[in-house]
Amino acid sequence: MARENQTSTFEFLLWGLSEQPQQQRFLFLIFLWMYLITVAGNLLIVLAIVTDTRLHTPMYFFLASLSCDDILFTSTTVPKALENIHSQSRTISYAGCLAQLYFFLTFGDMDIFLLATMAYDRFVAICHPLHYTMIMSLRRCSLLVAGCWTLTNIVAMTHTFLIFRLSFCSKKVIPDFFCDLGPLMKIACSETQINELVLLYLGGAVILIPFLLILVSYIRIVSAILRVPSAQGRRKAFSTCGSHLAVVALFFGTVIRAYLCPSSSSSNSVVEDTAAAVMYTVVTPLLNPFIYSLRNKDMKGALVRILRGKVSFSWRQ
Repeated sequence: MARENQTSTFEFLLWGLSEQPQQQRFLFLIFLWMYLITVAGNLLIVLAIVTDTRLHTPMYFFLASLSCDDILFTSTTVPKALENIHSQSRTISYAGCLAQLYFFLTFGDMDIFLLATMAYDRFVAICHPLHYTMIMSLRRCSLLVAGCWTLTNIVAMTHTFLIFRLSFCSKKVIPDFFCDLGPLMKIACSETQINELVLLYLGGAVILIPFLLILVSYIRIVSAILRVPSAQGRRKAFSTCGSHLAVVALFFGTVIRAYLCPSSSSSNSVVEDTAAAVMYTVVTPLLNPFIYSLRNKDMKGALVRILRGKVSFSWRQ
């Protein structure tokens, strides 16, 4: 009965992006524009890849998947934050909080797994070019993406179920602008030891294992590139990896700071945690379309063809 009452009437208060009233209008406009640019930019990436047969390769297949995921990832948190700023209300229902947590973990972990998959794709392309087409077939690429979705859903359901077990005191303030594992555990009234252990080991594995796989892949890639006799060939190989490395550094740097570095409950720590969360939930998805397109002649050419209306919707590999 207590659980039923909690789910039907309980509400949390979100700390938000800032407690300064004079900053609310500015933050609303900034985050609204960032969200619109993120959605538009990533949609353009997907449209360019789908409509240009020259981009129907495994690398761009994974990039299109990453862009779709970034749209969903950002849409999990930013619209609710904008609604709270506009309505001057910081409340979120218990059910809404758990739903936001589940989808945030699903799409966030999907980003991690896709970045690792993209590193593997670059490793095969550069270190095993003669077998690349056979290894990275459309069927295998689809299975890799499907496997990533399956793993992320299992991880998200595990964490969400463990949060569901906890009890919370009424009108507790979540020290963030969305529902996340760490802030929710901080305000729980019941024992969180199991949640903390699962977050440490399962969450740590979800972050560190893909990160280490990316590092190993790029160590092998750099070693292979340095053996290329042609300077032009080395530059071309490095250019195909540079964009991905920039996204990996930005995303993993802030995620590791947020989840694997301990923080206190002081106001300064809350501000720092919120800034880190903004980086990987808003800034990274915003920058991805620019990082992947500005230095990529094929992508820029596809975007120009979209603007000229020369589109085709068949997928070929």
